[in-house]
Formats: sequence, C-alpha cells, structure tokens
Amino acid sequence: MNESAKVQPHHLKRAAYLYIRQSSMRQVIENVESTKRQYALDRRAIALGWREDQIIVVDNDQGESGASAAWREGFQHLVAEVSMGRAGIVMGLEVSRLARNNADWHRLLEICALYDTLILDEDGVYDPANFNDRLLLGLKGTMSEAELHVLKARLRGGILNKVRRGEYRCQLPTGFVYDEAGNVTLDPDVQVRDSFVHFFETFARVGSACQVVKVFRKEGLNFPSRRTGGRDIVFRPLTAWTAMRVLKNPRYAGAYAYGRGRYRRAADGKMVVQRKQDSGDWLACIPNAHPGYTSWEQYQQNLKLLESKEHTNWRAVPRRGRARRCYRDEQCAADAEDISASPITASSARQRLGTFAIVLQAASASRTANPSPHRRLMRPSGLWLPRA
Repeated sequence: MNESAKVQPHHLKRAAYLYIRQSSMRQVIENVESTKRQYALDRRAIALGWREDQIIVVDNDQGESGASAAWREGFQHLVAEVSMGRAGIVMGLEVSRLARNNADWHRLLEICALYDTLILDEDGVYDPANFNDRLLLGLKGTMSEAELHVLKARLRGGILNKVRRGEYRCQLPTGFVYDEAGNVTLDPDVQVRDSFVHFFETFARVGSACQVVKVFRKEGLNFPSRRTGGRDIVFRPLTAWTAMRVLKNPRYAGAYAYGRGRYRRAADGKMVVQRKQDSGDWLACIPNAHPGYTSWEQYQQNLKLLESKEHTNWRAVPRRGRARRCYRDEQCAADAEDISASPITASSARQRLGTFAIVLQAASASRTANPSPHRRLMRPSGLWLPRA
C-alpha cells in the first residue's frame, strides 16, 4: 500500500511526534550524521501532509539507553501523548531508536493500534492496527532486542577473557592503587596503610566488627575512605557498615576477585545486586594476586567468624517497659469506658469513689516501693476496676 494512502485526514488533524535518541553522550557528540538523519525525518512528515508547526520533536532522551523505558522521560511522554489521542503519527529513524525492549515496543504498538496512530521509520509508514504491518513491526522489534544482546555478548566476552587471566582493571577499594605498570600496589600514603593494618590487627584481637568500631572511636581514630567517583581520600569516623565491607572484601587479602555480585534489573528499572557468598560462584578468584593487608587464610577465618556471629540467635529478655505500660493504659481506658457507660445512681457513685480510692492507695504504695522516672499514674497489675 502506498504511504500516502495510509495517512487519512483524521491523522493530519493530530500532531506528528518525532522521537530522537542516541544511546550515549559519546554517540551524541561523535555520531553527528546519525543525529542529522533523525532530525531530517520531519521532511517526510511534511511530504505526507503535516504542517511544520504540527511536528513535535521529542529529543530529551539523548544519551539514554533504549534497554528500558523506566528512565526515559521522553519515551514515557510520547506514550502518554499517544494514549490521549493527540498523536497522528510517531516517527523514528529505526525501531531501535524507539525501544530495544520487546515489552516497551509492543506496549507502544498496542496503544498506537487502539488510538489509530501510525508509525514511520526510514523504510516506510506502518499501521499497527493492520495485521501485516503489526507482524513486520513485531519482527523489527525482536531483531532490535536481539541486536542489543549480541552487542553486549561481544563486549562481555572480551571482558571475561581478561578477567579469567586477572588482567581486567576494575575500580580498586580504598588502600590500593595502580602503579605506572598497571600493577596493584598498596597505597603510598603511610597514614592510609597504617589505618588498615591497625584495623585488621584490632579485629584479630577483639573478633567483632562492632568492637573494632568502638576501639577506633575510643582511640579517636578516623578511617580512610575514597570519595565516590574520585581519587581523593578523606578520613571519617569508622562505621559498622564500613567495617563489614572491608572484612568481606577479598581484595584486602591480596586476591583478585570479579563477579562477586549478580546484577539484575528490577521492575522500576534500577539495578539490584545479589551477593554470592561462595567464592566458587564468582567469575574469577585468584588468591595472592597482589599485596594485601591480611592473608587469604586469615580472610577466610574472618568470614567464618562473621558468619557464626550473624547466625547467633539472641533472645530478648522480657522486662518492664513501654509496651506493658501501654497495655495497662488501654485496659484502664476500656474499664473507664465501661464504668461511664453504666447508669449513674447515688449508690453506684459511692461505690465508684470507694473503688478509685483503693486504686489511688495501691498506686501510691507501688510508686513508693518502685520509684519510676515517669510522673503519670499507673494502675497496679492484677487490679481490675469493677463495674457499677
């Protein structure tokens, strides 16, 4: 079918949306011709009958990956405009510009079919409500997602090959640096090295991460930490989380480790990390690959000690506290409500006064025997207010 035959007058009454995207800022800067080709699609819309003022360019997803729509505000805005019936046609240079995820792509196709919105790419104009066009668009979306998988597999294959040899350079934890030859060495700062040496010596003596934190605070010592995304090292008070992170990191034992965590993408688009406890499940684990602050054997013993402490079941000892007082307050309120709900007579009033007098005397005796810092009246345990 001719392209112009698919464009109907009711399509021309609505706006034409041109979606532009590059996967990274480096591509935006270097792949200038691809950007020009994408912006040139507005001429196709004008040739099909849209006015220039009807063309809306959505280019605020530049530098964002098309693997998901969770972080692409421009694509979300485009889908919203289509679902409100404001778009007559959606334009993109390729299917991969709009989405590299089949779920996002087919969701867009379904909405376009419901609201009679056309889709245009470099090859032609498609009507998602037409079976043949929908089939072709679905195949293009599948190929686009498969292309992303192939590209990632090629890049990851090269990285994993270097990882197995222990040659892949990844970000080092605080206390290590790369020398001019690319080898891992201890930090040249003496204060940084002494801090880590004192940390592991203290843990070997006290056997607890929390106790190490207490020793550092008692001695007035700070612990080195590297700023996020930078090389500058600052000294901050040691925390339990930092102590556990240092103790569980095999790099401090001189081992080259990679793949300790399994990354997966959650429903909201954020990456979730699942740590692998057994070193046999890591992608690479090479002991004694570089200098460290402790030995590999001591590192394994530290892990066993931490694991034994984490699985210790501590049972709380029941004692007098806020929960018990809250229960008594609620019971007193319930008893008072029951008393107030009964009819008031002269005999019942005298009976209530006598009952409250007994309660006051018992409470006064209880405060004298067990002084409490709280200034409010507490009903003694086991004493119930009788109904009138």
